[in-house]
Amino acid sequence: MAAVSAAGPAANVFAFRDARAAPDPVLEAGPMAHGPLPVPLVLDNGSFQARAGWACPGPDPGPEPRLQFRAVCARGRGGARGGAGPQVGNALGSLEPLRWMLRSPFDRNVPVNLELQELLFDYSFQHLGVSSQGCVNHPIVLTEAVCNPLYSRQMMSELLFECYGIPKVAYGIDSLFSFYHNKPKNLTSSGLIISSGYQCTHILPILEGRLDAKNCKRINLGGSQAAGYLQRLLQLKYPGHLAAITLSRMEEILHEHSYIAEDYVEELQKWQCPDYYENNVHKMQLPFSSKLLGSTLTSEEKQERRQQQLRRLQELNARRREEKLQVDQERLDRLLYVQELLEDGQMDQFRKALMELNMDSPEELQSYIQKLSSAVEQAKQKILHAEVSLEVDVVDSKPETPDLEQLEPSLEDVESINDFEPLFSEETPEVEKPVTTVQPVFNLAAYHQLFVGTERIRAPEIIFQPSLIGEEQAGIAETLQYILGRYPKDVQERLVQNVFLTGGNMMYPGMKVRMEKELLEMRPFQSSFQVQLASNPVLDAWYGARDWALDHLDDDEVWITRKDYEEKGGEYFKEHCASNVYVPIRLPKQASRSSEAPASGKGSAASGGGAGEQA
Repeated sequence: MAAVSAAGPAANVFAFRDARAAPDPVLEAGPMAHGPLPVPLVLDNGSFQARAGWACPGPDPGPEPRLQFRAVCARGRGGARGGAGPQVGNALGSLEPLRWMLRSPFDRNVPVNLELQELLFDYSFQHLGVSSQGCVNHPIVLTEAVCNPLYSRQMMSELLFECYGIPKVAYGIDSLFSFYHNKPKNLTSSGLIISSGYQCTHILPILEGRLDAKNCKRINLGGSQAAGYLQRLLQLKYPGHLAAITLSRMEEILHEHSYIAEDYVEELQKWQCPDYYENNVHKMQLPFSSKLLGSTLTSEEKQERRQQQLRRLQELNARRREEKLQVDQERLDRLLYVQELLEDGQMDQFRKALMELNMDSPEELQSYIQKLSSAVEQAKQKILHAEVSLEVDVVDSKPETPDLEQLEPSLEDVESINDFEPLFSEETPEVEKPVTTVQPVFNLAAYHQLFVGTERIRAPEIIFQPSLIGEEQAGIAETLQYILGRYPKDVQERLVQNVFLTGGNMMYPGMKVRMEKELLEMRPFQSSFQVQLASNPVLDAWYGARDWALDHLDDDEVWITRKDYEEKGGEYFKEHCASNVYVPIRLPKQASRSSEAPASGKGSAASGGGAGEQA
């Protein structure tokens, strides 16, 4: 990338990192994973990023998840014909060249394409060093969506038990695992969880440590919609850089340069002030190359380039002449051979050859031979002349300067001019002074800068005001007020004392202050509330799932075994403090055929009796 120094002062100028993911190494499971009991595997199956690691028991359970990668796949061309197979996550490197090929197993936040989900699992198990042969001999803790459809869970259980042969599995909600990680141990608490991720935003009421699924609400907006909105805003603002304004760069702006305004309208009014704009605008520097512009070339470089082009044209013309000469020479040899047949008196072969040449008489053959001989001779002379004179005269754009001595006027011309001078004395123009034209300096670096001003707050604001992008949905504040209105006042007091924010889309600066302002506006006068942000909104779901797995390792009441799967179906799971509420499938009752059979028997007997009486 060119240096930013050409843009003047580098105040508020930021270069895009364009981070490229490094391929994940194949890790070893380590001695802790091969203990007397199989160590659980914790998989945070997010729609934006998947995280996988071991839940190793002991005082030090280990660092953050060993594996973090984007939950996307790309099938290489010709995978079935021996080419590159499907690639997953960090093995893709940069996503933008493959954006049109990327596939995700998720529809919003629900996995629906189990073939792609299997690729994600294969990648996770392989790089975590799962060494058991023919199966994954480890319990698995897997996150799922809020109120996950039974069909999705059924397919997931079928994949885990039938394909990987796991011993047992436990399902839980990622935001509830994050809540479990941040709350004090052995404390059953109530609260409101606001979880915003890549595709959706959820508001989950927790009563006495369990999810109240009837009053959960979802907003179909998240980081993906914010990135798309920011991309449209900047593409409309800079139509000359459409290709450079990519989704990956928009996600980088959202993660590192955006914030939530405490008061959106008031913040927009601040941006109207030129001083505030100049101090707070972020200038995103796009990559560029100064060699692309012809105006930066010196006159010597231009002359050298022109000479190269002329030399290339000479070589091309010489090659064409040689090819044409070769074709004409071969044809001339053919005609001379036919003429020799005539001279030797072989008339039959001569007439046959003349018919193949589509000629009528020997005179026409002779005329054609003369024309072709002269053309061949001229072509040879041109080639010889071109080899001798390699230097080609370049026409100079400047006019030739005439001899100054010939332009000096004679004495008679001067006297004749003096005779007519009084006639033009009033209209004698003044001598024009040479005007020095100043060529404006084109700042190439400044041209490749994106000025991100109000866009820093407009893109994240959509989760509070979905109408900004034309969505007919309620924002977080309206949905939160609606949920609180469904509870009695004493329950409302308990819920607002623990408003918990988690998820990657909650990491904007100013999010906690904005939520406190919204709660202050909707709560009664002098009422208290408490807003808490997760210690790590992105990774706390995995940490909480790891803590939960270690706390419930020997509790059979929360794990789904293979026996449970075979007896009760794939949609079955056991509830716990971080799970969904299990709602079994209720098929509509149908009239049994056994009850219909006696009724039809009675009817036939009655009709038979009537017939007998008639007889």
